[in-house]
Amino acid sequence: MNWFILILAGCFEVGFTSCLVKAEQTTGLTMWLWYGGFAASLTFSMLFLIIASKTIPMGTAYAVFAGVGAVGTVLMGIFIFKDPVSFWRLFFIGTLVASIIGLKLLDK
Repeated sequence: MNWFILILAGCFEVGFTSCLVKAEQTTGLTMWLWYGGFAASLTFSMLFLIIASKTIPMGTAYAVFAGVGAVGTVLMGIFIFKDPVSFWRLFFIGTLVASIIGLKLLDK
């Protein structure tokens, strides 16, 4: 269950990063609503990381948390924000995913 919570924490990391980008692209009330989404996502992200790290070693938990956030943010950038795509970018994202899976497999 804590691995699911850890993945959820990483997803909220993608949320707060995306909210920051959207806040920078808007003004007025819309901007403040995106900042509110940022604050909520950040809060849930850290809360879930704290919960998951009670049973998952902290080094592993943080590495997986950051990896899920990084992969999710890159994919969000590619599919939503139209960031550039290249072979090497996808290759290194693939190695990051493989590393996350490796850390999960090593956890006992």
